[in-house]
Order: sequence, then C-alpha cells, then structure tokens
Amino acid sequence: MSETSPRLFIVSPHFDDAVFSCGALLAAHPDAAVCTVFAAPPEQEMHTEWDEKSGFTSAHQATHARTLEDNLALEVLDAIPLRMPFRGSQYMDSPSISKLAAVLEETIYRTTANTLLMPLGLHHDDHVLVFEACCEILPRLSHLTWFAYEDAIHRRTPGVVQARLADLAQRGVVATPAYPSVGHTIDLARRTQLKREAVNAYVSQLRAFGAGNYDDVFDTERYWQLSVGRRRKK
Repeated sequence: MSETSPRLFIVSPHFDDAVFSCGALLAAHPDAAVCTVFAAPPEQEMHTEWDEKSGFTSAHQATHARTLEDNLALEVLDAIPLRMPFRGSQYMDSPSISKLAAVLEETIYRTTANTLLMPLGLHHDDHVLVFEACCEILPRLSHLTWFAYEDAIHRRTPGVVQARLADLAQRGVVATPAYPSVGHTIDLARRTQLKREAVNAYVSQLRAFGAGNYDDVFDTERYWQLSVGRRRKK
C-alpha cells in the first residue's frame, strides 16, 4: 500500500457481513464507508424462516431492527453507513448483476475512497451476486486498490475459498494474500476489542446463527489483494 491511511470502501452483502469479516480492519480506519447492498425490505409484507430465527414476525420489522443494529455496530467502529435499495434472495427479489454493478459503481464514485474491499462471494447466493457485480466493475476501476475479504462463517465451508481463487484466476484476476494497511493509530488488542463490541450489536443475527455457530467471526481476518491480469486460456 502506498498510503499509510487509505480511505476504505467496504462492500457488504448484508448488514453484518462487513463487520463480521472486516471489523478489526474497520476499527483501524475511522470514517471508512460500509456499503450494504441488500438493505431494503420487500415491497409487500412477508416473513421468512431466517427472520423468524432472528426473532422477528415480519420482514419489515426485521429490516428496521437490523438497520438499527448496523447503525450501532458501525458507530462503535466510527464507520459511515451507505445503503443500497436492493432486496436479498430471501425476499425473492434480487437485482441483476448489471443493475447492481451500475448502482454500486455510481456509489463508489460519490465517495473519496481509494481502497475497495469486496467479498470473495462464498456459499451464499447473495454473496455470490455481489461478488459478480464487483468483478464487473473491477476492470473499470482498476486504478483503485482492490482487496477481497474472506466471508466470515461461509469461508468455513470446505473448498469454497480454493474454488473462488481458481475462479478469479480464470477471470484474469490475480489474488495475492495481503493485509490492507492499518496505520499506527490503534493496536491489535484494541482493534479486537472494538470488533467484538461491534459484532455483539447484531443481536438478532447472533440469535439466528446460534451459540457456537458464529465463532469464525472472531478468527483472523484474511484478505487477498486483487489486480487485473491476463485471462487464462481454457
């Protein structure tokens, strides 16, 4: 990294993903932007199994409560929330890759970010969709510094990280293990503490995962720096 204090823009599929996967990094970068893609409730009232596990009786109640949880978590980390007007697959209304990419690219241009972080897009359909949209705009914004983060919890699925890295190589994207600069303003112990406080703000999501099923969020965060190379011939 050429700058000691890069301006971060983290693409988060859902309200909790950026904090679960990048919370310690966020703690070292006040005023980072966290852009949640699937932040809108469905147009018509409904309820899903996941919302019920989270303790909600309706999707609108869930979206409202999760927004408040996200506000609290990002306040702990001094991060700036940005929300996109899309609905996730559980509400049966996912956007096309091209539409998501266009809105995301426009959102990025409105910020002063020079370092972008995207999910590797592991296991979950919404994460895969966000990954595909980011891959669409990566070549157009290759003048910025790009990293992919390993999606917490989902990265535990055997083989998914390796499969994604192979997929990136086929797309002509070189992924190199690297950790974004954290500057010298806050030590690791304090970053870890702040991340734990932020994670605990997502009360409903921790309830849905269940005790012992989200321990991975507290394990080491892992990142891959991305650069556009030549597409491999098949």
